[in-house]
Amino acid sequence: MLDDRAKLLLKALVERYIAEGQPVGSRTLSRASGLELSPATIRNVMSDLEELGLIASPHTSAGRVPTARGYRLFVDTMLTVQREQFNAPSLPPDQPQRVIANAAQLLSNLSHFVGVVMAPRRTSVFRHIEFLKLSDRRYLVIIVSPEGDVQNRVVFTETDYTQQQLVEAANYLNAHYAGLAIEQVRERLKTEVEQLRGEIVQLMHTAVDASSEALDQAQGEVVISGERNLLAVSDFSSDMGQLRRAFELFEQKTQLMRLLDISSQAEGVRIYIGGESQVVPFEELSVVSAPYEVDGQVVGTLGVIGPTRMPYDRMIQIVDITSRLVSNALSHQK
Repeated sequence: MLDDRAKLLLKALVERYIAEGQPVGSRTLSRASGLELSPATIRNVMSDLEELGLIASPHTSAGRVPTARGYRLFVDTMLTVQREQFNAPSLPPDQPQRVIANAAQLLSNLSHFVGVVMAPRRTSVFRHIEFLKLSDRRYLVIIVSPEGDVQNRVVFTETDYTQQQLVEAANYLNAHYAGLAIEQVRERLKTEVEQLRGEIVQLMHTAVDASSEALDQAQGEVVISGERNLLAVSDFSSDMGQLRRAFELFEQKTQLMRLLDISSQAEGVRIYIGGESQVVPFEELSVVSAPYEVDGQVVGTLGVIGPTRMPYDRMIQIVDITSRLVSNALSHQK
């Protein structure tokens, strides 16, 4: 356990390092903390904090920097969030895809780091379906979700359908199956379409398969905005290896999906600090995230990715405000 003096010095060191990005020495720490302590006393406390793994001493400097454990203790027990007024525009309840894209950009613009949003997870359902002939045996299937998202898929068929057949198949699907989950539609198609000609049934099966693929892909999307902001962060610009690893994370998205999935199971804003666990794979990165809701049900996660040396108090507010804006915009779409 740390005594009050050690906590105050650690808090001052983390805040100073976040603000300036330089290792913090005893003399600087004495001024920043406001404590009437001798340099020798401060050095002793710093040594104790280093033994506890809360701070570290870079080889090129006599100063100290926070470790992942030090950041975690600071975030969990010492961070005070002063409410600021952000000029955060509302997210108009347009198409959900546009709300998600706007939210990622808003996170990036406000934080000056990287904004990420996981698209809502919903049951694969279509509200409306249409067919458009592109050429012989090549058709565009247009799928509209209940939320207004539009997905397109090109399908190839063995049969060359007439425009009348395309309209007949679309009308039957829209009249009998709109609003049902894709799996329900697939099962019911097997038993309920004896009265239709066989070639129409085959077209409908093809359309359902294409709809399932399109809607599932839309739901697995992670929208990222502001990757280039990391180029201006000194922690990364001085080390191209670190920057390359960060960009690989954004390109692969698998680890991002896993992280955002974990975040969606937590309430409120959560902070994941690189280096303290396998959740965030790189020591140089931290993630501040929060789930968002639609009509009271958690359906996705959003957050800010930046250097471990980020102003956590400000990031918490940005993420919290944006999650509320997204929840409101999506919940009002009826």
